[in-house]
Amino acid sequence: MAKDKSYSSATLTRDEPAKKTATVTAPPTPKATTTRPSSTVSESNGSAALPFGRRNYQLMLAGIGVILAGFFIMSLDKEEFGFGFLGLTLGPLVVMSGFVLEFFAILARPNKG
Repeated sequence: MAKDKSYSSATLTRDEPAKKTATVTAPPTPKATTTRPSSTVSESNGSAALPFGRRNYQLMLAGIGVILAGFFIMSLDKEEFGFGFLGLTLGPLVVMSGFVLEFFAILARPNKG
């Protein structure tokens, strides 16, 4: 019992061109013009301004130093598995204060000048 494989008559052959359907296009919409503030380019010399000021970068470096100092303090703990005061209390507080300093350094307004 061989079944006859019949194809639907809707299939196209190479000789039959595809039927074109009408497409409806929307009318073009006017583009809204937006202006960007020119805060990234200095008008005096045309160079790009840095996103942070000198004070921001100094605070970021100080924050990195405080974080590293906190990890160093945690490594000084002589108790087993670091369960002493330095490893569980003082070191993590110093590291968290370093991250707070980093957060402040990023959000502080840059100096003008």
